[in-house]
Amino acid sequence: MRDAFPRAGTGSSQELVGGRADRGRVDHGHSLRVAQTRAGADEPMSQPDDLLRTAEEVLAVLARHHLDAVVIGAVALAAHHYVRQTEDLDLGVNADVPTMRAVVASLREAGFEAELREPDTTDPLGGVIDVSGRFGLIQIISYAGRFPAVIEDAVRLSTLVVREGSPLKIVPIPHLIALKLYAGGHKSKADIIELLIRNPDLDLDEVRTVCARYLIGGIDELIAESRSV
Repeated sequence: MRDAFPRAGTGSSQELVGGRADRGRVDHGHSLRVAQTRAGADEPMSQPDDLLRTAEEVLAVLARHHLDAVVIGAVALAAHHYVRQTEDLDLGVNADVPTMRAVVASLREAGFEAELREPDTTDPLGGVIDVSGRFGLIQIISYAGRFPAVIEDAVRLSTLVVREGSPLKIVPIPHLIALKLYAGGHKSKADIIELLIRNPDLDLDEVRTVCARYLIGGIDELIAESRSV
């Protein structure tokens, strides 16, 4: 698998790529950076390598519960050429509430601060676990019983990891777009337009096919809008 972020120790993983309209472009070595986190740009308060290393440890806990996960959210956007500041790393999973409770117990046993926000019947998500610490915030977001197929397919089809040798898989662009359409709202639509603009070689027919597979509409309007920007 290709790696989306540079190896530890390069000194570059704290930097945003670019400083203007080209922010988030990938160099030829696929060396995207995790965005610098928190407060002042001259004095980062948490290290991206700490965030990635902790996420890998959390992934190992998930594996003990027979759960696969894929990186979604802002880190996935960065891996696909759209970098924005973040102190979070989001993992998409398919886990029912009892399993999420068991994961929280295991995380606490491993020394993590973890809290579960359980869903109600109208919640579009199947629960969220917040894992917090000096590294930042890792959110384990369940789509079980809501939108499970996109996570299953993303795990299976992912060809990109956050860095060489890491087990953290990045959601493919078409599935990231599908997740954004599922989430809805202005911010998600704006993210999709940025992804489309910053990935001019993206196979739009594949994106349409993936969205149609999950019965999610609205992609054609956003494709048209991205072309008019």
